[in-house]
Amino acid sequence: MSDSAALLVGDVGATNTRLTLVAGPARSPSVLYEAVLPSARYAGLEEPVREFLRQAPARPGRAVFAVAGPVVEGRADLTNLGWVLEEQGLRETLGVASVHLLNDLVAMAYAMPHLGPESLATLQAGRPVADGPRAVVAPGTGLGQAFLTWNGSAYRAHPSEGGHVDFAPIGQAQDELLDYMRARYEHVSSERVCSGRALPELYAFLRDRGAEPESRAIADRLAAAPDHTPVIIEAALATPFSGLCRATVELFALILAAEAGNAALRVVATGGVYLGGGLPRRLLPVLTSPPFLDRFRQKGRLSPLLRRIPLHVVTRPNIGLFGALHFALAGDAIT
Repeated sequence: MSDSAALLVGDVGATNTRLTLVAGPARSPSVLYEAVLPSARYAGLEEPVREFLRQAPARPGRAVFAVAGPVVEGRADLTNLGWVLEEQGLRETLGVASVHLLNDLVAMAYAMPHLGPESLATLQAGRPVADGPRAVVAPGTGLGQAFLTWNGSAYRAHPSEGGHVDFAPIGQAQDELLDYMRARYEHVSSERVCSGRALPELYAFLRDRGAEPESRAIADRLAAAPDHTPVIIEAALATPFSGLCRATVELFALILAAEAGNAALRVVATGGVYLGGGLPRRLLPVLTSPPFLDRFRQKGRLSPLLRRIPLHVVTRPNIGLFGALHFALAGDAIT
């Protein structure tokens, strides 16, 4: 990016669209203007961007948007918003010379090489290999995944739909969970049991199994809440905590640990595994307990390899926007 060009970077989610305008040298760009706009207020991306640019002090020459959905041939369908985005159409309607759409997990992955210790909670230091592959597992609404490989001069991020692989239970309780979920869904993926949407399912399974009694107070709060996941997490981490809610997040954590280990094996992630998204940050007190790391390493003959692989929780917020910025600034290094 030249010193005089302005770059627009956005992170487009179902709840908010975060936009930042930067300019200056690629190594140290300055933020000119930024805003957070509620996505549901608009019929498409053009509207919030135009509103943003009316207030911004400069016009961008380029734009990169991280979007919550797959990007195929410059097009993304954001089903949670009902938006259809196309790079060519955005270039024309916004009057920007270059527009690039980037999957949000790919954007998140591009942030990983630029995160310092202050942005990470390290669960296992391991013995990282310089320029080794890295894996990203991000349980949010779904179970996003991506990975990075070194191209000789920089890391390049790649999309993955690894969250939709078949759930592989470990132990009797998870065997019963698989049967429980099969009665409800034709295909039980890892995402079905390891995401924000999965937590209420895990809670119902443990309640129906009689693992812990359900308190009337929690039942009433869940009945009144449009989204059960925050209620479960809050009650699990409270003092005193709900036994059933605590058991729910501990089951979730064990499933996440196994899936993080699976992601490490899929790409031989000797550079590290990164747990992104809001859930790992919120559940850090549970993830730092010994059973989590034990389950991450529990891979039979390849357990020694898992002991060498660094494992981190990303604690920095707005990581998708940060990654999209670094993708845009890297230019040809990542092609």
